Amino acid sequence: MAMDVLLRQYPLAYTTAGVTLALVIVGVALWRLRQRLVKSELERRRASEELNRRLSELFSLQELSYVLSDSLELDHIVAQVVRYAVRFLDAQGALLALLGEAPQDPLQVAAAEGTLAPLRGQRIQRGDAGLIGRSTGHEHLELVRNSGAGAVPTLIAEGFEAAAAAAVPLRSHGTVIGTLIITDPREGVFVPEDIRLLSTLATHAAVVIANARFFEMVRRAKEQWETAFDALSEGIAVVDDEGHVRRSNRALASLLGMPLQNVVGARLGEALLGNPGVLHELLAATRRGERPAPLVARSERLNRTVRVNAARIPGAATEQSTVVMVEDVTEQQALETQLVQNEKLAAVGQLVSGVAHELNNPLTSIAGLSEFLLEQKELGKKDRGHLQVIHEQAERAGRIVRNLLTFARKGSAERVPVDLNDVIRRTLQLTAYDLKMKDVTVERELSGALPEVLGDRHGLQQVVLNLVTNAAQAVSENPRERMREITISTWFDGQVHLRVADTGPGISDEIAPSIFTPFFTTKEPGKGTGLGLSITYSIVESHGGQITLEPRTARGGAAFRVDFPPAPADAVRPELTPVHGTSIPNASPGVKRTILLVDSDPAVQRTIKALFSGDGHEVEVAGDPKRGLELAQRGGFDLVITDARAMAPGKRGTLLAEELVARMPALRERIIVATGDVRPATEETLARLGVRYVRKPFNLRDLRVAAARLWEATALS
Repeated sequence: MAMDVLLRQYPLAYTTAGVTLALVIVGVALWRLRQRLVKSELERRRASEELNRRLSELFSLQELSYVLSDSLELDHIVAQVVRYAVRFLDAQGALLALLGEAPQDPLQVAAAEGTLAPLRGQRIQRGDAGLIGRSTGHEHLELVRNSGAGAVPTLIAEGFEAAAAAAVPLRSHGTVIGTLIITDPREGVFVPEDIRLLSTLATHAAVVIANARFFEMVRRAKEQWETAFDALSEGIAVVDDEGHVRRSNRALASLLGMPLQNVVGARLGEALLGNPGVLHELLAATRRGERPAPLVARSERLNRTVRVNAARIPGAATEQSTVVMVEDVTEQQALETQLVQNEKLAAVGQLVSGVAHELNNPLTSIAGLSEFLLEQKELGKKDRGHLQVIHEQAERAGRIVRNLLTFARKGSAERVPVDLNDVIRRTLQLTAYDLKMKDVTVERELSGALPEVLGDRHGLQQVVLNLVTNAAQAVSENPRERMREITISTWFDGQVHLRVADTGPGISDEIAPSIFTPFFTTKEPGKGTGLGLSITYSIVESHGGQITLEPRTARGGAAFRVDFPPAPADAVRPELTPVHGTSIPNASPGVKRTILLVDSDPAVQRTIKALFSGDGHEVEVAGDPKRGLELAQRGGFDLVITDARAMAPGKRGTLLAEELVARMPALRERIIVATGDVRPATEETLARLGVRYVRKPFNLRDLRVAAARLWEATALS
């Protein structure tokens, strides 16, 4: 009410004051509004700047992502991470160090820029006092700020320091794989935005680096697998359901004789064995989860024998689910065949040796007594003719027995350097007439620089003779329009080689595995014993050599190759050689000798007794070694003839001849051993004893020559 009164009394004054107050109020309001507008503008600008910074960071990170995703090469990735880190933070230096795969491996500085560039490639031990070494032991970002007077710089690594630094561990799948170090950013401090950017950069870099490492591991594993895949000597292929090769190694391509790129896509069965369906059952059984037996087959296309195995690849795609391994077993089968052949020969050899020993004594008696009777002048012409047939057939049987023993033996009678070319020439001289009668031409291709071989000349001559004889028999069956030719060649390439080739009908694949089997023959009954090649095989083997039938060629015929080791330079002729009579030396005719014969065979006793008794000598017979030892110790014998199978009483494995020499050394020069045993051990024993010996079955001339030479030697001594 008072105000109303005043307004009525002083209306102009109050109106002016009101306006002024209103203006003041409005001004304050406007000022406040302006302040708000200014603040809002600052906030807007700040927000705009923040937004621009965030967008810049986002674009920079996106740019880095594009750069990193462009390559999986680890060196490129770490170099880009460090380069962008320097650019983002406008820092003076940055580096990225990675941990090795093993826990004890040091850190490797993989990339470095700016002031830290000299550290690139260096190794930092874990636990090093510097920031690099200790940062991998933390899981979170480590920030070091050094400011103010007297501040101590941060040690990054030996010889490198910084006023401000940040270390961000790189973590992937919960594991620290390295560290990112940034030094001396713009304005000398790390602002919160820098820390946030570093964390984002480290997270992104860790993922990409881990992926690059995984890729590198896979790449190395792939290279190692492919290297091993191609290094295998066996052929390997991955095939689909139709048997097409999806992947192949170089060994299979080499076996097939095809470029590697041509093998892929080919049907394995057709390329390998010439029949696309030959592997169908093997692959089908494998895909069913079965374990089929390997397929062993002869490839006419490759002229090789192969063994094929197949296995399913677990988890593989259906069309590439089977891996096939192809092995060339040609040489293995040849070795297995040779091993079986050796076992056959060993078994038959034991049988033959036993039979031959049992035949020796009867043949000695037949040949000896028939020869003894032929010396009788009162024989009629008809009787002499009958005896001559008996003697000749006994000699023939004796040769067969010697062949059997040669087949059964495991070593040669002597080991001396032998010129194989000379053996060939002499053998061809012996067969020249027979070859001429069969109209067979012999071509010689003998090496002029052929080393000698160490062996038995007679055994080697038998090898050449058997091969030439077989070749001559083969070509003699040729029709007139086909040439009858034998080619004998020798050469040296570390081994001494002999080849005997002919133009005959050849040897079929069906009988080739049996040609060295004893008693195997394709000849008509009575025309061959089937021992020729068996004996040849045994002689060659005893010389440390090998005989093989070479594969058939377009020329036809058969070709045998014999390989011998060359003789060593220091080879010498052994002292002991068997007795072979040529002429009987003067043995003081008319001098009566006393002879002790130790042999359990009555027929042999009769034969030898008749031989020496007819010459006026006295022969005392001991039917067993014990009696023979007793008589020998009694003394007075000019000659002791003992069978090689006579063993010392009570001493297993000791020859009676050994026991006689041990007890009576002076008797050594008066002993002759009659032996049908051709084992090297027996010959070595006789050589060690230094006693003479004759081989059974022997003829009378051999024994007379041996006795005469013994008596002549003892008379001279």
